[in-house]
Amino acid sequence: MRVKKQTVAVTIAMAFALAGCTATSNPPVSATPPSPPQQTSSPAPSAPAPSASTSASVVGTVIRFTAGTDTVDVTIGEDSPATRDFLGMLPLTLTLKEFNGREKIADLPHELNYEGSPGSDPEDGDLIYYTPWHNLGFYYNASGTGHSEQTIHIGRYDATAGELARFEGQKTTVEILDGP
Repeated sequence: MRVKKQTVAVTIAMAFALAGCTATSNPPVSATPPSPPQQTSSPAPSAPAPSASTSASVVGTVIRFTAGTDTVDVTIGEDSPATRDFLGMLPLTLTLKEFNGREKIADLPHELNYEGSPGSDPEDGDLIYYTPWHNLGFYYNASGTGHSEQTIHIGRYDATAGELARFEGQKTTVEILDGP
């Protein structure tokens, strides 16, 4: 019984001690108004200027595919997320191969960001990005190929099927030759 009385007494004493330690909820009132913030002589930081890659159109940029002494230049004809992502990969090395008597294709190192990029109706002379396979395609026989949301137009080239055939199986470098 004596232990219970001591425990109750200690508990009550601790409660009073803790109640005396609580902070007041109202801050002290000052008779003087707060002073305005001081101005510094250094200029305020500004937002960075937009870079050319995010603000200027990429349409008209020329990229070159080179295998040995053979070259094919492609003029970018579409300013889309896929095109910008592709240009951001350059320079790179690819290997082209024949596909279905219609195009020369090359696998890219990784999938392009194509969200928001419009589909297309490919024509002979189009460089495209095919979203399901994540590859580039040089169309040289697009007859009978219709519009597809999975075929993203990148640009135009001026080469024959025979000229493209020289790239098959060859290590092909791709680089930006000239901006818009």
